[in-house]
Amino acid sequence: MSGPWLAIDTATEIASVALGSAERVRNVRSVQGARQQAAQLVPLVDQVLTLSAVRVRNLGLIIVADGPGSFTGLRIGWAAAKGFAHAYGIPLRTIPSLMGAAHAAAAGNEGPVAVCFDALRGQVFGAVYAFPHGRVETLVAPGLFTVGELARVAPVRPLVAVGDGALRYAEEVLGWTGRPPVGLESITPVASALLALGAVEGASRPLADPVAAEPAYGRPAEAQAKWEARHGRPLPNSSR
Repeated sequence: MSGPWLAIDTATEIASVALGSAERVRNVRSVQGARQQAAQLVPLVDQVLTLSAVRVRNLGLIIVADGPGSFTGLRIGWAAAKGFAHAYGIPLRTIPSLMGAAHAAAAGNEGPVAVCFDALRGQVFGAVYAFPHGRVETLVAPGLFTVGELARVAPVRPLVAVGDGALRYAEEVLGWTGRPPVGLESITPVASALLALGAVEGASRPLADPVAAEPAYGRPAEAQAKWEARHGRPLPNSSR
């Protein structure tokens, strides 16, 4: 995988793009607001490429953040990553955005770190990770929980919880961790963490077929759920 790496994260309302390697982030840009992602993602990619004097065709790897997370955001990020990878024959790998946020919040410490992305309806997309000696340990795999459920299945008490879901349910998080939650705007952009995790064994998985690959949404989009409830069967060609 010669050539610099490009990382894209659009799983939450804060989208970020980073270019560099596992050892060094050369440039990173982010934008806040779900409505900005569709219009601003490709310009963000162009900015980090231009600032680094790199062309897309010269990339050695593209890392795209996996879900669960924002349905629309994930579709935007994956469409861009898959398009670049397919057009230029660039290897494509994915790492959970939750893992990236935990790594950023750990800031070089071992953790453990809980991550909670707001999933609405009283739930979060949650996970718990630790980073001992440069490795990653998944203590609770990404899933859909209430904060209480996540606390019950976690094998350890996390040092901190990060994410917009952690902020939304701050009182429960404080009772669980003993510390106030941390917002995503307070940590290094997740795309930067994805670059670092790209060299960690077991953190990423390759996407052999960029055209057919789909992110882990966590649950069906609201429109899909309504269609399936009305018709009593799965939506044809859905990614369930």
